[in-house]
Amino acid sequence: ESATVCAAVGNASNAAVAAARLGVSSALRAYVGRDAYGAECLEVLRKEGVDTEYMVTQDGKHTNYHYVLWYESQRTILVKHEEFDYAPPALVQEPKWVYLSSLAANSLPYHNAMLEWIKKYPNCKLAFQPGTFQMKLGKEALAGWYARSDIFFCNKEEAERILGMPSGTDIKALLSAIRALGPKTVVITDDTRGCYAMDENGSALHCPRYPDARAPYEITGAGDALASTTVCALSLGKNLGEALRWGSANASAVLQEIGAQKGLLSREQLEKNLANPPAPFEVTPI
Repeated sequence: ESATVCAAVGNASNAAVAAARLGVSSALRAYVGRDAYGAECLEVLRKEGVDTEYMVTQDGKHTNYHYVLWYESQRTILVKHEEFDYAPPALVQEPKWVYLSSLAANSLPYHNAMLEWIKKYPNCKLAFQPGTFQMKLGKEALAGWYARSDIFFCNKEEAERILGMPSGTDIKALLSAIRALGPKTVVITDDTRGCYAMDENGSALHCPRYPDARAPYEITGAGDALASTTVCALSLGKNLGEALRWGSANASAVLQEIGAQKGLLSREQLEKNLANPPAPFEVTPI
């Protein structure tokens, strides 16, 4: 019926754009080919206010171009990662946060190099939102990243897959088991039931979906919005409960637009939505 091109999308780039719209300084480390689509992606990022200094353009490579097949309320994403020549970036100063997300199936050496790289920044906090191929690498292969994470994000089905637990496992058991892998704080999303979190003290919280009466229009990017906005709120000094409310509200806005970035809110609009929710919207202990 229709096709919409959404340039410069992907888990990490979605996070960078979400941060920039919220007024948080963000830079993206990602790879594009020296082609027209790669140039378009860079231009979109610059227009969004994302620092592209650490982007890499490689000759002889094709910029990743994925397809979202969208039917009714569901979608399937067809992914093929180009095999780029990965290397850690040379930063001019220590970042306050690093947000690690989806990488290709051949990226284990890059993960290992980056794990050594981040040791140079002991005060930097790490958010880890693994993509499909990172989960397939297995929790053992990425044990160092789990252990280094200050906050970890995935959905309920992904948590069960990572842990090798059966479908329907109790959410608190999943939170505890992921935390046992090393992350200080764990957030697990659960579709219409919102998200659940466990902090470094073992206290668990539930944040419902933001109470927008409208049905979701297109769901791509909602998880990225929740995770990245939660991290942005934490970086701005919000507590975990309030950060989850930020994440849920921004995810709700993304659900009303095609693609992962169009619906992302400015900080002014996000705070307005949080101050005036259409129904009670509170985080509760579980």
